[in-house]
Amino acid sequence: MEKVFLDKVEDNAVVRTWSETTQHEKGDSLAKGYISELWDFARISVTQKSLQELKEIWDQWNDKVRQLFYSNYGDLPYLLDMKVDKHLFRALAQFWNPAYSCFTFGKVDLVPTVEEYMALLRCSKIQVDRAY
Repeated sequence: MEKVFLDKVEDNAVVRTWSETTQHEKGDSLAKGYISELWDFARISVTQKSLQELKEIWDQWNDKVRQLFYSNYGDLPYLLDMKVDKHLFRALAQFWNPAYSCFTFGKVDLVPTVEEYMALLRCSKIQVDRAY
């Protein structure tokens, strides 16, 4: 198991080196002088609505209907029990770079893995073939 972990670390290092080298050689993929206008019109307001009615509907369904819903929509039902962390959401949105679809901290671009999103959202179940 340790070898598998070390192989992944080594693979990640190779990808990172390749990525940095490519960006340095070929430059930025955005047009020169591009400035995001997201903050000019975006306002962050976090509220969580009551999901009690949806929870009651889910509770009324039998296992067959739940499985059908789950196969079509993935982990959506598990989000009914999730609480939105307003501070985390605002912090993530502040550093989100829509041009690259990643987080940008200074000159460092960060793309969280699915596992990191799971940890941030405190989501214990996941389907790897779903887009979240």
